[in-house]
Amino acid sequence: MHVVATAGHVDHGKSTLVRALTGMEPDRWEEERRRGLTLDLGFAWTRLPGGADLAFVDVPGHERLVGNMLAGVGPVPAVMFVVAADQGWQRQSEEHLAVLDALDVRHGLLAVTRRDLTDAATAAAVRDDARKRIAATSLGEVPAVTVSGATGEGLDELRAALADLTGALPSPDTGADVRLWIDRVFTVQGRGTVVTGTLRAGTVSVGDELALADGTPVAVRGLQTLKRTRTRVGAVARVAVNLRGAPETLRRGDVLLTPGRWLTTDLIDVRLRGDASCDLPRRLTLHAGSAAVPVAVRPLGDDTARLALSRPLALRVGDIALLRDPGAHRVPAGITVLDVRPPPFTRRGAAAARARELAALPGVPDGACELRRRGLIRRGDLLAMGLAPPSAPVAGDWLADPDHWADLRRRLAEAVEEHAARHPTDPGLPAEAARRVLGLPDRALVEALAGDDLQRRDGRLYGATTRPRLPPDVQRAVDAVRRDLAAAPFRAPEAGRLAELGLTPKLLAAAAAAGALRKICDGIVLLPDCETRAAAILARLPQPFTPGQARQALGTTRRVAVPLLEHLDRRGYTVRVDGTHRRCPPR
Repeated sequence: MHVVATAGHVDHGKSTLVRALTGMEPDRWEEERRRGLTLDLGFAWTRLPGGADLAFVDVPGHERLVGNMLAGVGPVPAVMFVVAADQGWQRQSEEHLAVLDALDVRHGLLAVTRRDLTDAATAAAVRDDARKRIAATSLGEVPAVTVSGATGEGLDELRAALADLTGALPSPDTGADVRLWIDRVFTVQGRGTVVTGTLRAGTVSVGDELALADGTPVAVRGLQTLKRTRTRVGAVARVAVNLRGAPETLRRGDVLLTPGRWLTTDLIDVRLRGDASCDLPRRLTLHAGSAAVPVAVRPLGDDTARLALSRPLALRVGDIALLRDPGAHRVPAGITVLDVRPPPFTRRGAAAARARELAALPGVPDGACELRRRGLIRRGDLLAMGLAPPSAPVAGDWLADPDHWADLRRRLAEAVEEHAARHPTDPGLPAEAARRVLGLPDRALVEALAGDDLQRRDGRLYGATTRPRLPPDVQRAVDAVRRDLAAAPFRAPEAGRLAELGLTPKLLAAAAAAGALRKICDGIVLLPDCETRAAAILARLPQPFTPGQARQALGTTRRVAVPLLEHLDRRGYTVRVDGTHRRCPPR
């Protein structure tokens, strides 16, 4: 299927032409048919020469209804521009063309209608004038056909021109993430909520789980295209989707999305095509897809601005939309989205710096450029921005710019060495502290940065210094403890003795980490080889033995014996037989 929107001044015969081409009435409302005036979007379809289906989105031409017109044109890839031969170029012809140019529409044709109401020379003059105006926009040179919807003159030529136009359209990406802008919502008795829209990319199937912009899940209960029931529809297509779970507040401008693959945003940085940013009104309406959202405009560079949206939209880098001034009935600028997660302005001069940064952006989706600018970003977020990841993740879902990653690795090594120099008794930098020092969003990045260059032990990072260095006064105190233990290996010093020597729990832990003492538990330290010496003594006891027998054999107190035996259990030097006995397994 192909989808084409109409465009042109009010009462220039757009609906009459669609009716003549399709045999269908595009005006859905009784008032539209009574007044002969299209008020809202109309839909009709036909089969082209060659067998392809062509759906029309027929838009209103009245100046007060340009918002409705934009809802229909926004998601559609091609346009049939209509100018009446007996009236020529008019005010809404100009605004509709400005809309198409702002949206960067590049595929279209010109239909000069109502040929039966004027002579051939006048019709030719109107055609040439319209083609000249259109050629100066994004549409460029377009084919033109002179027709009459009333008499049928030129309809065969128009059908052939439409077949050529749609045959030259780029192939849609049916595997893309779905973003279906809703242009109509209604209820079918017994079936519930039905929405319609133009599926520009992706594929929708019955049973699919989709999401609204606020994350509300909805299920595809049924599908139709051109009044035909389908189980699967791929782009490009006019599609009606019967939804399960849709809220009553659903309306035109809402959107159906592939879950988890889109970011919604109420703040975007954009490049402008049209008026300079300083000349823009500070309040405009952003038209994206079928949505119309009031925005506040903050100029940045000559052709860049920041837009604050009144409600979040699902937008991606490279999206094209337009700004409209409803009061002045004009389109001051088209926009290309440059950033859907722009940085806040938190310091003086940030806006000017941002303008310089935006000036260097390519304006087309570039994952490597975005990664280079951000340094770190989750792969899923980059995809949701509409950007292809340029490399594999460095940790989990995190992507890193190579230069930024190398700088982080250097800074981490420096932080580890600096910590060791400042804390010789505790040289290991905690991984969480490293994360904070580097300003990293995830501790997994610290682990990945450490790599093989840094040692990791007990949640700490070590560089050249892997063990604590004891200051001279601490070393003398530790040596005194070691002399005490040399005379009585299992009589751990009492708390008073440790306090006398100035050995705090932190210094004892440092001595244990340095290998000078063995920490059995809080307040109990012995010599580093205490396990093997104790096991050798206990192995000579009748097996199994009790804690009391072990205490006597080791020549120590219950204060030391109980935690020492539990320590030996954990290390496999002893094994519990029952609640009161242990034995030494063969070593």
